[in-house]
Amino acid sequence: MGKVMMFLSLLLVSSTLWLPGAVLADGVGLQLSGDYYISGLFPLHNTDADVSGQPYLGDCKEGLSNKHGYHLLQALRFAVEEINNGTMSPDLLPGVTLGYDTYDTCSRPASTLATLGLLEQQGNGSQPGHRRAVAVVGPDSSSYSFTPAAALGAYLVPQISYEASNELLSNKYLYPAFFRTIPSDKNQVHAMIQILVRFNWTWIALLGSDNEYGLQGMQSLSELASDYGVCVAYKGVIPAYSKDTKERMKDMVQNIIKTKVNTVVVFSSKRIVRGFFNVIIEQNITDKVWIGTEDWSVATLVSGIPGIRSIGTVLGVSVKSSALSGFSEFEEQSLSVLNKSQGSNVTNTQSASCLQDTDLLTMASQNYPLLSYDLISSFNVYKAVYAIAHALHKTLGCSAGGCQPVEVNPWQVWKMLKTVRFSIRNTSVYFDENGDPPTGYDIVTWVWVGDDWALRVVGDYSPDPPALTIDSAQIPWWTGGMVPESLCSPECPEGHRKLMTGQHKCCFDCIACPAATFLNKTGETSCQSCELEEWSNAASEVCVARTLVYLPWKHPLAIALLLLLAATLLLTLGTALLFLLHLGTPVVKSAGGKTCLLMLLSLTAASSSTLCHFDHPSALGCLLKQPLYVFSITVCLSCITVRALQVVCIFKWSSKLPRSYETWSKNHGPEVVIAVVSALELLVSVLRVALDPPRPSQDYDFYFDKTVEECSKTMSAGAFTELLYVSALSILCFCLSYMGKDLPANYNEAKCVTFSLMMYMLSWISFFTFYSINREVYSMAMHLLLSRSLLLIRLPEKTGLHTQDMAPYTATLSPTYDSLSLSDKDRIKLRKPLVEKMRRDRINSCIEQLKSLLEREFHSQDPNAKLEKADILEMTVSFLKRQRQLGSDVLGQRDYSEGYSQCWKESVCDSSPSAAQILTASSSRAAPRSQPHSPPRSPQDFAASSSSSSPSSVLSISSPVISKQNSVSVIHHAASRRSVWRPWQ
Repeated sequence: MGKVMMFLSLLLVSSTLWLPGAVLADGVGLQLSGDYYISGLFPLHNTDADVSGQPYLGDCKEGLSNKHGYHLLQALRFAVEEINNGTMSPDLLPGVTLGYDTYDTCSRPASTLATLGLLEQQGNGSQPGHRRAVAVVGPDSSSYSFTPAAALGAYLVPQISYEASNELLSNKYLYPAFFRTIPSDKNQVHAMIQILVRFNWTWIALLGSDNEYGLQGMQSLSELASDYGVCVAYKGVIPAYSKDTKERMKDMVQNIIKTKVNTVVVFSSKRIVRGFFNVIIEQNITDKVWIGTEDWSVATLVSGIPGIRSIGTVLGVSVKSSALSGFSEFEEQSLSVLNKSQGSNVTNTQSASCLQDTDLLTMASQNYPLLSYDLISSFNVYKAVYAIAHALHKTLGCSAGGCQPVEVNPWQVWKMLKTVRFSIRNTSVYFDENGDPPTGYDIVTWVWVGDDWALRVVGDYSPDPPALTIDSAQIPWWTGGMVPESLCSPECPEGHRKLMTGQHKCCFDCIACPAATFLNKTGETSCQSCELEEWSNAASEVCVARTLVYLPWKHPLAIALLLLLAATLLLTLGTALLFLLHLGTPVVKSAGGKTCLLMLLSLTAASSSTLCHFDHPSALGCLLKQPLYVFSITVCLSCITVRALQVVCIFKWSSKLPRSYETWSKNHGPEVVIAVVSALELLVSVLRVALDPPRPSQDYDFYFDKTVEECSKTMSAGAFTELLYVSALSILCFCLSYMGKDLPANYNEAKCVTFSLMMYMLSWISFFTFYSINREVYSMAMHLLLSRSLLLIRLPEKTGLHTQDMAPYTATLSPTYDSLSLSDKDRIKLRKPLVEKMRRDRINSCIEQLKSLLEREFHSQDPNAKLEKADILEMTVSFLKRQRQLGSDVLGQRDYSEGYSQCWKESVCDSSPSAAQILTASSSRAAPRSQPHSPPRSPQDFAASSSSSSPSSVLSISSPVISKQNSVSVIHHAASRRSVWRPWQ
């Protein structure tokens, strides 16, 4: 089975490679004999292996020497020599020596060829005279590592890479035997993201090399960037540099310029990015921040490009390392050692045409400087060799006395590598379940002193737990000291949220948070709502407590309302007490009697309900506030409604309901109606309080900045029923009162009631309108005033006395509606003013008829005179007297008196029948006392006497209700005067 797997692996790898006469061979300087062998894959040269049509492998020595690869090889030799000599740990492999075979992986085809050689060793290792590597160190990049990791993993040959950081290599299903001493790109991506977050670079361009290392790293960073609010404005893949790809690189540079990014993350290998930076220098890009990976940011292959110092600021991540003391001296001594080895003829060497024919002596003679980048990777090689040695230590069961010299298979070393844990040069070395080390990163920047390039460590990153520390003051920013910005949109100030304007969440507009919300941090797309007891203005950073709206006892407006309430209660209670003490008197009966007393008490209770509106709402106050007022005002309105109905029945419907009203009135109909109407309202209120009781509550919705303390359920079904009931009763009362507005002047109280109710309803309509837009203390005060509005309007009507205009010198008590409940005799007396009005209308009608009949006679006597009623009567009498005098020449004293009296009675009878009765009696008494008859006078004499009489001598009587004594005196006074009497002046 093993041979079949080896055959398939060889077939797979060799099918992709064309070797023009290449042969695997051992070369001098690249091998060392030992009991157990380690194979090393190092890039001693750099060559271009891109040949169109097929992979091609040329001689590695035709490429440029790679000083970095030289240091890596020397690190392997240094570690093996320490282990064999027991310099660092004498008990590590006592009595056992390590050997090594190294290969020059100058290109990807070279790495593939080296893998074929290692697989061949696994097939021939059990044969005598053939050595087999128990582990492999290398290669130097992720793109070169995938092929050997997959092929060697099939045989569980442990492979430890010192620079391959691709995250995919941590997949143990595909690469079960792969380990590394460099952190995974997963940690590197996190470190780069933390750098972007640290400097708030949220608008970036992301570039990756066209290989597994760059593409996988670019994908990982792109996926993780969105979780940290970083937007990738442009993504591009950097191809290998050639004449055909140069224009493509120029287009990439133009796209970076168009996106207006100031920070570019380059996840690339050092070989590919070298060509890209040549284009950057040609395009004169000087104002960018470049964030590089550990592969190129510390590589002299990139920093040595002519003119690269002008590209801007370079930040990178570098694997942490410790000082490798003695290594520099070892390289210096290698030149003499290699000279001696070359001087001795090694007979067991074979020809090496491509991978193992490097002249290490020639490279050592170049005396390459040992830079920080070289030292970091060399230390990774150093740790890899020691990890293999510790795995052999466990496999061989070594102790202080020595090791068991047994044959070791690679899978045994692989098994022990997963469990090794040791410390070397103050560095802890072990591998997790994915074969990755727990190593962090140093954050480095490029520093130029003249033309000399150097790395400066400005911070570090620890993966477990993730933590970044960086000193920005040590970074030579291209801006001259200020940290450059790389934003699509500037951060919104506190109190503003983001409104996305495109596909990238980093491009947005800033919108102020609305009222009742706040935002005290930037970068949010939604505002936070305030707590229920808090509020805020627009664009607020914090919320503040709401203001409580209620009417405290100590408020000036509350004090004024309490004083008004006290005056109202004093007035109503005082009036009620006065009525109670004189309940049986005619005055109280005419004012309404017990009904008026009930109205006063109900209005007092309605006014008292206003005490529930002050201060914080209480449970008892909420239960009594509306039901007490509604019930009290219902009692008052029911009384007014009944009285208005009585007035309408008497004066409007008396002919239509002759017996019904009498029956209803005598059987206590008014009292029953008042009781039933009030009881229904009381039932509704009790049911409402029992089934859905109101409680103290706080309204947070009416005002955004205030909390209204009130009773709940103000507009519930029960409360609405109460208000609807009272409204219907008010409308009914208003309609009945309006029907009685055209009654005689004595009953002008109906007009007052109509006006009162109209104002009452309009006031409540105004209140509800005002209440719907305002619930401050003034709205509460308006509510309290309206609770007493009906009382303030009705009170003068309930207690006042009315003055009639029919009698100028007499004042009569105006009967109210309650007087209608008196006896039949009293009700007949109440109709007297109406009868008097009808009499006056008859008198006025008769006078107008006299004026029209004798208009010619009146006009002949005085054409310009403005005749009054008394003048008309006077001239009529004069005219009748002359007419009679013409019919009889001589009349006796008796005949004259009787004629005069008869004329007077006829004139007065036409005007008023009652006056006729009075004058009949008076004339019978006045006739004997009359003076002797004087000669008759002409109309001119009547006019002269009329004009000469003074106003004081004329007695005006406006009312026909005159006592008999007064009528006799008037007639006698008129007879004693020699002038005309004017009774209707």
